[in-house]
Amino acid sequence: MSFPGSPDSLHAVRAFFEESFSTRGELGASVSIWQHGREVLNLAQGHRDRTHSREWDHDTLVPVWSATKGPAAVCCLLALEEAGIPLESPVADVWPDFVGGGKSNVTLIQLLSHTAGLCALDERAPIDNYDAVIQALEHQQPLWEPGTRQGYHARTFGFLMDEIVRRLTEAESLGEYFHEVFGRPMGLDFWIGLPSAQWDRVSPVYPGKMSIGNSEQPFIKAFNTGGTLTQRTFTSPFGLNAVSDFNQSEMWSRGYASMGGVGNAKGLGQFYAMLAQGGIWNGAQMVPETVVRRLEQTLTQESDAVLQTPIAFSTGMMQDPLNEDAESEGGKLRQLYGPSRRAYGHPGAGGSVAFADPENGISFAYTMNQMEIGALPGERALGLVRALYGG
Repeated sequence: MSFPGSPDSLHAVRAFFEESFSTRGELGASVSIWQHGREVLNLAQGHRDRTHSREWDHDTLVPVWSATKGPAAVCCLLALEEAGIPLESPVADVWPDFVGGGKSNVTLIQLLSHTAGLCALDERAPIDNYDAVIQALEHQQPLWEPGTRQGYHARTFGFLMDEIVRRLTEAESLGEYFHEVFGRPMGLDFWIGLPSAQWDRVSPVYPGKMSIGNSEQPFIKAFNTGGTLTQRTFTSPFGLNAVSDFNQSEMWSRGYASMGGVGNAKGLGQFYAMLAQGGIWNGAQMVPETVVRRLEQTLTQESDAVLQTPIAFSTGMMQDPLNEDAESEGGKLRQLYGPSRRAYGHPGAGGSVAFADPENGISFAYTMNQMEIGALPGERALGLVRALYGG
């Protein structure tokens, strides 16, 4: 069996990637793999549109949806670390007005681990009105006793991270903070708030096609059923519910920290390569090692109340859930982030995913414009990861 990053494994990744265009409905996509801080593979192929009039290349940018959450979480963690605020502290220590709705004891670590019970809002706040969303979060009563249940904060997570960063730093937004701390110093081709000068590089995204098989998935059924926690979570704050909304330059520029990131696989892969090296890039400690270690440490794992499947979270990062009785290597129920139990990252709607594997010094990122149906990346991404690890 080849080891990750070996010529054989990279050849297998390339072969699977190329085959996806003929057999798995890939339209335009990129893969970036790094090992020990060096990019060892960068693939880009296909087209930006369904008419095949514009080629997809190494410079093509694309919305990556919730893959934005990983970089957003690191921004929040770094701001808290620099302010000397422990993650076990109440959120109200940073954000006094957060206490509304009986939230005086909700902690920062509960926000980061999706256990705070703030995944859906009772107030109807438009997603493009930042102040209204923040006010709704201040008023919101937790939907369960914080810390006792796990439910993916699909949209509210970014606003929670953003507000903490704004209160702890001089940045006007989390996206600005990301650019100043990571984007510009590292030369990342990834933004949370895309400048207009980059707009012409962006590929539109296309919705996946529903089938009888995927319509029976528990997540899809809950997502399409009015009043469920899943549907409420993905529609509050309201707005930006159509895939076509993510093809608008106004959305790219607003910098939604939950789902508004725009970039390419190389940009995301490079960010996670820094994390896989203990937070070091070009000899500089970009993120303290104490913060990076927290990203590896699982805080919660259960059948997620929103995603309707077992999910594990560390501080803002997603991990593969474990099952000691599972037949898969390492006791994992799935290997979206490879076999290592220390690996972490975050997927985005439709299939994009990026992660760090500190154990092997690996980072991986995959971006695409033809989405798949489901809460987690499908075979196009999973197959690439299997190929990388010789599965």
